[in-house]
Amino acid sequence: MPPSLSLHPVNAGVFAVHDAAGQHVGNLKRIGAVWKFKAVGYTEAGEPVPGGGPLTQRHNTVFEQPDAAELSARLLAD
Repeated sequence: MPPSLSLHPVNAGVFAVHDAAGQHVGNLKRIGAVWKFKAVGYTEAGEPVPGGGPLTQRHNTVFEQPDAAELSARLLAD
């Protein structure tokens, strides 16, 4: 089974994105008419690093709607 991402609602315009291990790897934010993935990483001290983390290369990827399967397919593709 391939690794997958899950979406967790924060509010009407934001979903937290977690990897298969439950780690927070970013947010999906509605910006105007589109949804953008905003990568996030964390320092050893637990401080957030906007645009960082394991999906930093996918920061600002645009989606038409929140969909965990599409998010996983596009963000985790090699």
